[in-house]
Amino acid sequence: MCDQDHFEKDRLKAEAQGLVTRKQFGLTLATGVAMLLPKVLNAAAVTESEVTIKTSDGTADAYFVHPSTGAAPGVLMWPDIFGLRPAFRQMGKRLAESGYSVLVPNPFYRMKKAPTADQGAATPINQVMPQMQSISKEDISVTDAKAFIGWLDQQSSVAKNKKIGTQGYCMGGFIAFRTAYAVPDRVGAVATFHGANLVTKDPDSPHLRAAKTKAQFLVCIAANDDQRSPTDKDVLKDTFATAGLPAEIEVYAGAQHGWCPPDTSVYNQPQAEKAWSRLLALYGKALA
Repeated sequence: MCDQDHFEKDRLKAEAQGLVTRKQFGLTLATGVAMLLPKVLNAAAVTESEVTIKTSDGTADAYFVHPSTGAAPGVLMWPDIFGLRPAFRQMGKRLAESGYSVLVPNPFYRMKKAPTADQGAATPINQVMPQMQSISKEDISVTDAKAFIGWLDQQSSVAKNKKIGTQGYCMGGFIAFRTAYAVPDRVGAVATFHGANLVTKDPDSPHLRAAKTKAQFLVCIAANDDQRSPTDKDVLKDTFATAGLPAEIEVYAGAQHGWCPPDTSVYNQPQAEKAWSRLLALYGKALA
């Protein structure tokens, strides 16, 4: 689920803080242009590029950003249902400035090149739902994960002696879990933010498969997602504990599904920054 119910509240807040006018706020959401994220302290100089990656199903377009010098741990960042857009380029760049080589793919490349949501994060869900459904099968996620991580490992800016991290938002959550078991020898850290369908009743549920890896996990859950599925957090905690895998699982009070990308109508900067700090803590341990 991706909530779109808080546009007016967020607009009024942004106007009161003098950040935008009503017209500017509307244009921000409509075009998918993100509000500026906080700057990275002692940010590394980075190099950005638009790249194409061959997979068994075609050619994927993606955004790649990394520190301009040296080799850094690789990260595969899976976008939400609205796909690769300015907000995720900004998030990828911010992570690269923190010392990581980051690939943000267009997960819907089989259907169209990015941008895949006409109005960015303000696009009605029913318009983009078919795209998500087109990649919901496990074999598609596994195939893409192998191709993208394989591509990362071919880049001189990616450290081969360090594990790779993966993170996902909304639908990207279950894809991040699948990435962990698609390439278990390379993935050392998995983070999900308002991730969808992490726990299912299927015998091959993403959380069960992910628990068979050796990765460390960060699962940040929106408050309203927890209300809808109140047992998921406990299932995740029990599953990872039984597997002996380090896992930080927390419900973020007041956060609505979709609260992390800065171009959504439910963006919650304080809670998004808390989640971002926990992400850096995870990568600092697991990818060091």
